[in-house]
Amino acid sequence: MYGIHWYRRVNIGNTYLLNVLTVLVYKRVLRFPPILTEASCGSNQTHEDVKHYYGKHLSNTKDIKTSACAAPAKPLPKHIKDALSEIHEDITSRYYGCGLTVPQCLENCRILDLGSGSGRDCYILSKLVGPKGHVTGVDMTDEQLELSRKYIDYHTQKFGFQQPNVNFTKGYIENLKEADLLDETFDVVVSNCVINLCADKKTVLKEVYRVLKNGGEMFFSDMYINKTLSEELKKNKMVWGEGIGGALLWKDLFKFAEDIGFSTPRLVTSRYITFSKELEDVVSDYKLVSATFRLFKLPKDANKEKCQAMYKGGVIGYENEIQFDVNFSFKEGQAVEVDEELQGILKISRFEEHFSFLPLENASESNKDIISDPFQYADYSEETKSCNSSKPNGCP
Repeated sequence: MYGIHWYRRVNIGNTYLLNVLTVLVYKRVLRFPPILTEASCGSNQTHEDVKHYYGKHLSNTKDIKTSACAAPAKPLPKHIKDALSEIHEDITSRYYGCGLTVPQCLENCRILDLGSGSGRDCYILSKLVGPKGHVTGVDMTDEQLELSRKYIDYHTQKFGFQQPNVNFTKGYIENLKEADLLDETFDVVVSNCVINLCADKKTVLKEVYRVLKNGGEMFFSDMYINKTLSEELKKNKMVWGEGIGGALLWKDLFKFAEDIGFSTPRLVTSRYITFSKELEDVVSDYKLVSATFRLFKLPKDANKEKCQAMYKGGVIGYENEIQFDVNFSFKEGQAVEVDEELQGILKISRFEEHFSFLPLENASESNKDIISDPFQYADYSEETKSCNSSKPNGCP
């Protein structure tokens, strides 16, 4: 774990992915340095503070005092609900987040979970990748690693596998080499509100890029802020302790991705984060969203061109339609015009066998408006929700 967040995560079960902690808990339990800065956020002392809290103070989910947890924006697909129902109670009881970070098309994949905590996400992913896939969880908290490892055999038998397809290793996400994670090893890397808790965010993304195979994906949720925090607030220990101090500007993510070599980040979902009254008084001039993006590692010489992509079906849980991001949805058997980069993603990644590609007969004269700004989409979602609740038939 890399810090203390003030809202519950959009995804399930990563130790790094913390929850809404009330100011009472913050004042009575946490032991942060008097002044926290972005540099100190990644320090060994902060690592030790957080490991101690999550390893020693929390015994189960009920120990977290939450008031702002929001359910996932969309209902979980049945195959994910079924996998979740098979996870051992001891694992779920030590889960400190909410929601899921589970992309589509995972069968036979090798997956890395950054901040695996009690192992809840890893075991869900273990079921979804199947006996020929594999999941590795990375965490820095000994107590959480001990708990997650304890139930490897249980879940292997529960899922009907002949041998385990999951392992848990100790490490820090800024330096995955020290955890013996080799270059081009994984098809997918997932994380949930971890990067904003690290001082050197670009290094984390570089490490993810290194361990991904060509065509591999990073699918992650994080916090984003609408403008740079004032220097005064950056020194406010409550703001840092609640995770706000390290929140990214979304355009910085796009710059990091471009510099490292990732594809353009694709926005999957976003929603506004609400503040407690005390936090509202401190950071009232700022807005934050929780947003999920997907990034792909494409070969530099990949052939990319506009075309029509047709979903052939076959992805478990998404047999009739795949919502790839907020801009593109594919129904089985229907051709959709896609941009050059998305064509490259679909053709080179694990999605290739589920799509066919047709040349464009009459390309659009103007490019489709692409939503990348998570605040813009959160505004749209709020407007839609308000409209649907106030009118019987929704908005016109």
